[in-house]
Amino acid sequence: MQFKNRITELLGVEIPLVQAPMGWIARSPLASAVSNSGALGIIETSSGELDVIREEIIKMRDLTDKPFGVNIAQAFVRDPKIVQFVIDQGVRFVTTSAGNPQRYTQELKSAGLTVFHVVPSLDAALKAVDAGVDGLVVEGGEGGGFKNPQDVSTMVLLPLIRSKVDVPIIAAGGFIDGASMAAAFALGAEAVQMGTRMVSAAESPVHENWKQAIINAKETDTVFLNRAHSPALRALRTEKTTRLEFETEKNVMAEFGQALELYFGGDMEASIALTGQVAGRIDSVRPVADVIAEVKAEFFATVSALSKQYL
Repeated sequence: MQFKNRITELLGVEIPLVQAPMGWIARSPLASAVSNSGALGIIETSSGELDVIREEIIKMRDLTDKPFGVNIAQAFVRDPKIVQFVIDQGVRFVTTSAGNPQRYTQELKSAGLTVFHVVPSLDAALKAVDAGVDGLVVEGGEGGGFKNPQDVSTMVLLPLIRSKVDVPIIAAGGFIDGASMAAAFALGAEAVQMGTRMVSAAESPVHENWKQAIINAKETDTVFLNRAHSPALRALRTEKTTRLEFETEKNVMAEFGQALELYFGGDMEASIALTGQVAGRIDSVRPVADVIAEVKAEFFATVSALSKQYL
């Protein structure tokens, strides 16, 4: 069985699965493994290290001949030349996030790129569609990373947005396997995005301490931070993040100062480990190719079993 829908056609992929654009993590070793497995790898820009990102895109072309994309995280990349930078790299797909979809959409589309915008609410989705995006990444509050302080779960947000718009949707937040992917499709998505599952993959560059913390996490072992400020964050529960969980006076973004010591040095108290609730379902470090192959097989098995039981 093969996937065929608007997103596989727009992205040129075999499997409608997108890897999340995680800062410092979503670079060529991980993204190329995703693309080579038939899904879509994404290169991040939220680190702000555009000279490094340029080299990572060059490496991608050596590591894969399959499609891949780039993310523009507007709140974190303020370089006025970022759009031209992305265009110059020759990529055909871009996701924009953490900002106004009207800012870059038309310029990117005029250059021939396919543009999806990340949205955490119905109002944001309608605004993005009005701006002319080709599709949406609909991101529920259970996902890791930067969030809307007024979080809504994927189970509520995805069917709500689908009922109001007709553009293709990539569902994000809580996805790990073929069964959850099938659930997303039942609610109106045509692809899913995976972040935490990819952070814990064998090809992920993060320190083993972070991967093991994900494996050991229960479903209750993430915290929602910074609700009184913006952006809010969903992160792995540690001593630091537990202390910050109900902090309202200060913006906890200030606690990111030593991020690389956590990401690559393994000091889990040095910064904030952005991680989704789905960590509670991850029990091993596995190669990307194995994860994606299993997602595909389980998706079709789930759909087939439901069809046989109920139709």
